[in-house]
Amino acid sequence: MRLEGKVAIVTGSAQGIGGACASRLAAEGAALVVVDIHEAMLTAKVDEIEAAGGQALGIRCDVSDQAQVNAMLEQTIA
Repeated sequence: MRLEGKVAIVTGSAQGIGGACASRLAAEGAALVVVDIHEAMLTAKVDEIEAAGGQALGIRCDVSDQAQVNAMLEQTIA
């Protein structure tokens, strides 16, 4: 599956299953929005994706807070 021209938002994507999904989507050509509450791990995942030739934007967001989710979506669209 090739995903060039697509944007994927993956929450909880700094580690674990979310991190694996983010890495795979990036490998398939999607531009990633890496969303997590843990900023240091978030930065590391963005660096990992970019080092592998992918494109990623890291946004710290607590998805249990609707205001933060709305702000994350606004950043993604901008």
